[in-house]
Amino acid sequence: MMTALVVSTAATWSMVGLIWMVQIVHYPMLATYSALAPATAAADHQRRISWIVGPLMAAEGATALILLVDRPETMPAWSAWLAAGWLAVALLSTVLVQVPLHAQLAEHHDSGVAQRLVRGNWFRTVAWTARGLVLAWVLAT
Repeated sequence: MMTALVVSTAATWSMVGLIWMVQIVHYPMLATYSALAPATAAADHQRRISWIVGPLMAAEGATALILLVDRPETMPAWSAWLAAGWLAVALLSTVLVQVPLHAQLAEHHDSGVAQRLVRGNWFRTVAWTARGLVLAWVLAT
């Protein structure tokens, strides 16, 4: 299942690059610009970002499950579970934190909510980066 490992690693590192861009550039800008047109900013963000993150998250989820049950001989079981755990943290944070905060900002701008969006995204940023490092380590060994 080396193919699953390579696809998983590629999808994860795509998300790592994306989440760092979101954390450092996009969310701080969204926090500011959503005050001008909150519903438009939120809707545009959700519509545009879904085309990028949807396929990557689907690839990550599918390959994470594959690697839990059929991993390459060079991949220790603990690393598959650790990588899946980091993905679970990122996805749970998305569903439980970022999505509700985006919904609140779509209704009206609230600088406190916007700042929680930026701060709360660090959980996803760390989780995807850690997952990427685990998978890169597996590929390198």
